Amino acid sequence: RAAPSPKMMENAVFMSFTFYSTILILKMYVIAIITGQVRLRKKAFANPEDALRNGGLQYYREDPDVERCRRAHRNDMENIFPFLFLGAIYSLLDPSPAVARIHFFIFCMGRIVHTIAYLLRLKAPIRSVAYSMAQLPCFSMALQILLATTPYW
Repeated sequence: RAAPSPKMMENAVFMSFTFYSTILILKMYVIAIITGQVRLRKKAFANPEDALRNGGLQYYREDPDVERCRRAHRNDMENIFPFLFLGAIYSLLDPSPAVARIHFFIFCMGRIVHTIAYLLRLKAPIRSVAYSMAQLPCFSMALQILLATTPYW
């Protein structure tokens, strides 16, 4: 006999949100690892002690490839963190599981394509289209949250 599960774990929308959120967090970890690997390969360290450990203070410097990885990571933080809030609250509104899954999937795929386009320098406008597509479900969720909470204002 299975142990009773917490109420949120019975919520199909919340479980879908949890799945896609975890994929996005793992993607952010991968970008952090890539950034570290590019730093090592390019010998471009952000801290003098790291440069000293890896060849000398001349490697305490910026590198365009490292900065590109950092910008991709920062862009993720600027977009994924708000998604985590919006998606969690949206999950509590009892939306259609199919519609919610579409919201989460579009955001997740948009962020993955955005990162690939950023890191591989894909031809414009791939990155900006991916960014814009990922924003649509966030705006939709935000609007639905506002509509649901307006009576409590």
